[in-house]
Amino acid sequence: MGWTLDHDLDRFTAAAGAHLRSRAVENSVLLTVLDTLQRRGTDAYGAEPPLFGHWRPDGGGEVAAAVLQTPPHPPLVSAAPPDAAAALPGAWAAAVAAGRAGTPAGVRGEAAAARAFGDGWRARTGDTVAVRRNTRFHRLAGLTPREPAPPGAARVAGPADRDLLWRWHQEFAVSVGGILPGGQKAVDDAIAHGGRTLWERPDGRPVAMAGSTVPAAGAVRVVAVYTPQAHRGRGYAGAVVAAVSRAALDAGASEVLLVTDLANPVSNGLYEKLGYRPVRDAVELDFLPREPEAATA
Repeated sequence: MGWTLDHDLDRFTAAAGAHLRSRAVENSVLLTVLDTLQRRGTDAYGAEPPLFGHWRPDGGGEVAAAVLQTPPHPPLVSAAPPDAAAALPGAWAAAVAAGRAGTPAGVRGEAAAARAFGDGWRARTGDTVAVRRNTRFHRLAGLTPREPAPPGAARVAGPADRDLLWRWHQEFAVSVGGILPGGQKAVDDAIAHGGRTLWERPDGRPVAMAGSTVPAAGAVRVVAVYTPQAHRGRGYAGAVVAAVSRAALDAGASEVLLVTDLANPVSNGLYEKLGYRPVRDAVELDFLPREPEAATA
């Protein structure tokens, strides 16, 4: 048993889907990525095929951990038993050696499992492991919109807003130090399912954005919360997040979730006031290859 790593989306779904859905809140990002691949095809995030992995105890039994990678993004790991987490770097290295995986530039996911991957990879390669971002998952316990709301109203974005959304998504990616998964196709997909909402001032000018994912196992995540610098500090972000959260509840979501950067106390405080409560921590790690030793005369 142990880790199975391959490019077969259907096999991964059949093997690990029930495990992921049984912990839908904790595995919401994995489930969202999986749903996107199933709806839009395995090239949804790039031309290189995704890699999927699941782990069973050596004595057999149910799947107890999962990992997937959609290049160029780093592997995304679920919570894992200690022996599964310890074994994953070796399994990944074997897949690299066999040409079934690329050398990872980092790892992300549940904090303990991701750090175990990082420790194991550093021990195998000598790479430096650096923390890119510590994050925290939150679930909505009870929506408490801030009153009074700022001037304006929420509006679901449509095709006419595509250029604005694309520009704001690029600015958002720069602000968080990452890249937009799926590029412009991701924006088009979000528009198609009504997954981006704008806060507009009374004069019709958009001043903030928030998004929502397609429901996965009943859970919806609030994503892509962005306010341009010139409009910050006026309550627009809180208003549009509240609107997106309310819309998800009204549409029947069993859970509404979001992820915060622990280095940003402003956003963490905002979401707490709106009714979001911590669930678990995650981490994003970068692997920095060791510099080759200089040749000696």
